[in-house]
Amino acid sequence: GTEWHYDISALKQNGLLQSLAAGGNQTKTEEVSLEVERAQEEWDALESIQPVFAEDLTPSPLISFNEALQHFQTTDLGDLLKNIQPTIRRTGLAAITHFLFGPPRLHKDLVEERDLVFAIAQCSLDNGQSVHMRVLQTIYRKLTCTRADCPRYGPHWENVGFQGADPDTDLRGTGFLGLMHTLYFVMDPEILPLAREIYKLSQHPVQNFPFCVMSINMTRIALHALREEVLSKECNRRQQVVAVLNDFYVATFLYLYQLWKSQQKTISDSGYVLKEVELFAKKNPKQILKRLEGYLKERRAGTGHRTSPDTLSHSNPSPGDTASRAGSQGGKEDKEMNFTGVCELPPEMEGEARLI
Repeated sequence: GTEWHYDISALKQNGLLQSLAAGGNQTKTEEVSLEVERAQEEWDALESIQPVFAEDLTPSPLISFNEALQHFQTTDLGDLLKNIQPTIRRTGLAAITHFLFGPPRLHKDLVEERDLVFAIAQCSLDNGQSVHMRVLQTIYRKLTCTRADCPRYGPHWENVGFQGADPDTDLRGTGFLGLMHTLYFVMDPEILPLAREIYKLSQHPVQNFPFCVMSINMTRIALHALREEVLSKECNRRQQVVAVLNDFYVATFLYLYQLWKSQQKTISDSGYVLKEVELFAKKNPKQILKRLEGYLKERRAGTGHRTSPDTLSHSNPSPGDTASRAGSQGGKEDKEMNFTGVCELPPEMEGEARLI
């Protein structure tokens, strides 16, 4: 009936076996010895545990677009700059025609800023760069309205519209610029509501699409427009390249959103929609920027934004329209479709409206 109480630290100081030998018969001593031996093992294990510091549990600070841009402005991108193609190389009659009738050339004092954009588009996502990781975390947290950081790899990235466990695999063709534009979209307080509206539509049971992959496609269209010099006039007027490209990216995304929502597009229409959006945006850069300006003006006035059927009257129904509406009866099947390769484009469209 004797109860045995012991303090591990006292036992360690005075010697385990000597403290117990005086208390009871041999059987009790052996039983307690085994118990103390287990306690000793637990004590040793406790001593080997490393403490967890509070800062390790603190989420990384959100990063603004300007801070991320400053990182690239102060980083040596010399090797990347060697490989950029900021304009289309034209020869012969094409060069003469472009010179005489094409858009104006970019002012010389804007060339360095333009080249920086194309260098960022050559830059890969680097796990060793804290700025890169903060950009990823900021995008995820702003879209999902969560406070904690998420793991670098995992299926949770599909929640914001990447196609797998690693966002890096979706950055083909736009490099880190694809993430920079998405960052701009979610960190500018004036356009964040629009980003969330589009994100909400991307989660629709029938009209769903992968948000971040679609965003990367908008970046691809913006890059093409810059390379083809259709934005040069606006860049010259505003004496900016990055800001114009950001606005053009958002304006193109807004146009796609309005078209997708009003014409009840589904993921099976994606190839044709992207083709239509790219052609319209590059042909009408001034008009598409004005549409964004009007949208934001209405928001500031508190009137909201209604997509009138007339605003999209120039858009011809895509060949997938009929299938799109018929497919609204089978939302579950559409939701499970993979964004890449869902649309078999006709041969003449290949290379122009690929999903990346």
